[in-house]
Amino acid sequence: MSGLTHLDDRGQARMVDVSAKDVTVRTASAAGRVLCAPEVVAALRGEGVPKGDALAVARLAGLQAAKRTPDLVPLAHPVAVHAVEVDVEVTDEGVEITATVRTADRTGVEMEALTCVAVAGLALVDMVKALDRGAVITDVRVTAKSGGRSGSWTRG
Repeated sequence: MSGLTHLDDRGQARMVDVSAKDVTVRTASAAGRVLCAPEVVAALRGEGVPKGDALAVARLAGLQAAKRTPDLVPLAHPVAVHAVEVDVEVTDEGVEITATVRTADRTGVEMEALTCVAVAGLALVDMVKALDRGAVITDVRVTAKSGGRSGSWTRG
């Protein structure tokens, strides 16, 4: 267990001490999708869903979630979130959600990007559930990160 930084020598969860790390610009991107019925896709491309502008609500929910990540993920560090971009794109199968989060801090923002995508998906499901109770959030994943000691990484 020595390679897992969030566990102490007894195997118990702990918050990693990042106070000695350098402050650097860090960026993380994540993506996911909401799969939904063709009726939902048609509504999103047309006159909208009964609850209102589902795509705008999803974007705003994702943005808010990125800033609240340490409140939701117990071992996530509070970081200064300097920028959040949330994009939603209607496809034939549903909605693709992508997010990029930036900071200048001592630890990365991968969890913020993931939380952004997940909560945007939750908000979208809430907005469309009257039309499709079977909507599914899927494939939430980090797609890229940069900055910090470990440098850059992009999903292959």
